[in-house]
Amino acid sequence: MFRFAKSAVNLTGVAARQVRNNSTAPQDFHAKYGTGLLVGGIGFCTAVWAFVITQTGITWNLSPVGKLMPKQWREKEEE
Repeated sequence: MFRFAKSAVNLTGVAARQVRNNSTAPQDFHAKYGTGLLVGGIGFCTAVWAFVITQTGITWNLSPVGKLMPKQWREKEEE
């Protein structure tokens, strides 16, 4: 267990050092791909919801106001 904890602490130290010393990953990732990913995600989400709404046949529990009639009360039984 000690070896695992020691390696975990070492990994977090490496990550912290990379953040402090400008990591090796390019900093312009969001500038390059951010807009495309956002538009792609919006398009994908819209396509999935359009499919779900139009093709799956889910009953959407819409408001029953004006569609249901109350049942009539039963008359008291005479003895």
